[in-house]
Amino acid sequence: MVLTSLLRNLAARPRTVSVARLRPLHTLRRVLQPPASPQSPRTPSAPSFARRRWATSTTPHSTASDPAEAEALQCLEQGTQKLEEGDVQAAKDLYRRSVEIKRTASALFNLGVTHYHLKEFEEAISAWKDSIALQPNSPDAHTNLASAYIISPVSRPDLALQHLRIASSLAPEDAEIAFNLAAVLEACGQLEEALAQYKRSKEYGVERAAMHIRNVSAKILGQRMKTAEDSGKKSDS
Repeated sequence: MVLTSLLRNLAARPRTVSVARLRPLHTLRRVLQPPASPQSPRTPSAPSFARRRWATSTTPHSTASDPAEAEALQCLEQGTQKLEEGDVQAAKDLYRRSVEIKRTASALFNLGVTHYHLKEFEEAISAWKDSIALQPNSPDAHTNLASAYIISPVSRPDLALQHLRIASSLAPEDAEIAFNLAAVLEACGQLEEALAQYKRSKEYGVERAAMHIRNVSAKILGQRMKTAEDSGKKSDS
């Protein structure tokens, strides 16, 4: 319950890639609110600073002469169009078709976004893990995967932290990643590191991190005072 409460304010953003990019997960980027019925390819309940990004729709090895790749790309682009129109199920079907024709990190990433919007969290996790296997240096994929781990029925904040740390190392100046990492760290009781990440987030532009900096600082002070009080009681006994 504490984890859910703390994560309610995170930057939600499953972003799509390769034509569309709804970052749980620069949206949810990204994270960590239950997805609402999407009216646009933005992520659910994203804060005012969240934004949609666009990525290339081709892969490093794409060739115009490859019919399978051309068809897979067409399905990918059509899926993104459906996602922009709010037809998530149709987008999912097209992304799945793209994956069946040719497995690419982009198609798997976007397939994960549609699963997330449809609250199919296990499927979203599977798709994003597969996307990462093909393109491990995508901060968006790691952030969205963290979002799914948090919001799934069996929450795994430990795995969310693992992927947010990776995302942060890949995009060290990304304010939203820093904020989401801080929120999960705070929820897990790792207050000193959470404070440092909130400060990074504020430094890079997330103004509401200031409130969390004050709150976490107060928690840390309270812990130190309690530790000192307990030590004093032991000394007196």
